[in-house]
Amino acid sequence: MSSQPERTSENSAREPLSEAVQAALQVTRRGCEELLPEADWIRKLQRSEASGQPLRIKLGLDPTAPDIHLGHTVVLNKLRQLQDIGHTVIFLIGDFTSMIGDPSGRNTTRPPLTPEQIKANAETYYRQASLVLDPARTEIRYNSEWSDPLGARGLISLASRYTVARMMERDDFTKRYKAGTPISVHEFLYPLMQGYDSVALRSDLELGGTDQKFNLLMGRHLQQEYGQEPQCILTMPLLVGLDGVDKMSKSKGNYIGISEPANAMYAKILSVSDELMWTYFTLLSFRSEADIAALKAEVAAGRNPKDAKVQLAREITTRFHGAAAADGAEQDFENRARGGVPDDIPTVTLSGAPLGIGALLRQANLAPSSSEANRLIEQGGVRVDGNVVSDKGLKLAVGSYVVQVGKRKFARVELA
Repeated sequence: MSSQPERTSENSAREPLSEAVQAALQVTRRGCEELLPEADWIRKLQRSEASGQPLRIKLGLDPTAPDIHLGHTVVLNKLRQLQDIGHTVIFLIGDFTSMIGDPSGRNTTRPPLTPEQIKANAETYYRQASLVLDPARTEIRYNSEWSDPLGARGLISLASRYTVARMMERDDFTKRYKAGTPISVHEFLYPLMQGYDSVALRSDLELGGTDQKFNLLMGRHLQQEYGQEPQCILTMPLLVGLDGVDKMSKSKGNYIGISEPANAMYAKILSVSDELMWTYFTLLSFRSEADIAALKAEVAAGRNPKDAKVQLAREITTRFHGAAAADGAEQDFENRARGGVPDDIPTVTLSGAPLGIGALLRQANLAPSSSEANRLIEQGGVRVDGNVVSDKGLKLAVGSYVVQVGKRKFARVELA
């Protein structure tokens, strides 16, 4: 399938737009990578305004892991913005497609999940997504509703509506084919089944990350094949993780989980670089674009960037944990910055006193190895009861100690 934007008549796009349609278009465009075809979306908005009938906006997520991180909320935020202007949001849980495995962006076949894994993960997905979406205005669906009854005959009919040649235009399939990496036939079924979801739901707009563009366009194609008005597609950027390099991912350890403790969430957001902070504002904040632009201008004029970052950290922490928890997280962070001890540090009980500092750090999970512990001590990064440890041969007797490694790792060690 070509990744080039489709050409459509733009007559309606040239007509004067009402204030409501202009506002809806601005909400749709905010932070997005591509809106295809925009002229079709304008026509849909105009029709919705004239008829009073809300548009159907779809997001499909495969429950491949039990938890959602802030990267996932980029599209959830967009759904909420469109929900707030009156449209119907369909939160689609891909319990059927999860058993196939999405090949998007992969250079190997992904093992399909078992029904038990899917069920366990799906149980937490919507609960976490509801922290962003308005549950009262969200339609929850599972694609097994129409995929299971499709049967072999229906699947063969569906497969006849797309060619192998066009399927092989997909970048990850092309690269794997050229490299001689196996491609299983069932992987061709994934984009077909995801596209068929749009047919079953009669969606007007489907959202996804930039890595989902092929699958989203498949939905457009299949709706046309089945005689429906094709959906528009809206792709959102993949959120860069805390390292400032790669997309946010649990496997890369550069993520902020929405179920993480408030203190950890707040501190992680404050660790984002000053430059990346503005992308986070655009994609994660519910503040208006005008407010963000004004804040950015203040920082450019000399205001401390940390002031803006604190506002972002408070907003996001409040969204997932409440205002009181955000207040506590801010106080905890400032306490740490002043060299104080957080209130919620873990207690670790160890035996073998007197115990060398290197072994203590390793056994308390404050350092992965004795050699790493020694390196941290040499760099002045280890404190015991507030005092910097400079002697790698230090041994601690029976007692209770507050041990700190770097700025954020703490443990109260009870040594027997």
